[in-house]
Amino acid sequence: MKFNSCRLAIFAGLTILLLSAAYSPAQSIASATATVASQAALPKVIQIDNVALAKLVKPNGKPLIINFWATWCDPCREEFPDLVKVDAAYRGKVDFITVSLDDLEDKDTVVPKFLSEMKAAMPTYLLITPDEDAAMKVVTPEWAGDLPMTIIFAPNGTTAYLRKGKIRVDAISAEIDKLLATTPSK
Repeated sequence: MKFNSCRLAIFAGLTILLLSAAYSPAQSIASATATVASQAALPKVIQIDNVALAKLVKPNGKPLIINFWATWCDPCREEFPDLVKVDAAYRGKVDFITVSLDDLEDKDTVVPKFLSEMKAAMPTYLLITPDEDAAMKVVTPEWAGDLPMTIIFAPNGTTAYLRKGKIRVDAISAEIDKLLATTPSK
């Protein structure tokens, strides 16, 4: 009887030892460090309101492309790889920003994770506003809130292109090329 108790105690001790070895503080620190590093690598999403949006929609000497989207919007998700291609093709020649209409709690999680997966490099903002109608009117009176929505402003602030729904790369590229042909270089 004593032998079995002793054997059981040794087995229990070895089990505890193996379990504690599997969960070592060094591994916890390494895991936490990896988590922090991966979060640091995620794109930054800046929260804005209507006042900041009004400043964003003013071109700064070049054509300005703004895409409104959300991670919960399937057509938005489908078109995002095309937006990334357009951004890469015209980087430095135009200003290109995206404005997410996701919830505030998604600002540091869902939205940057999606942007990272898409390899998006354009600045991204998260619009939080108590008055959606006012925000839409800041952008254009033609927008009723449908997503995705892409607008291109000429350097003088006029609307050069407006697309409610997914963009077509050839169409948006043609519009950008027209604007660049008439925009003086700095």
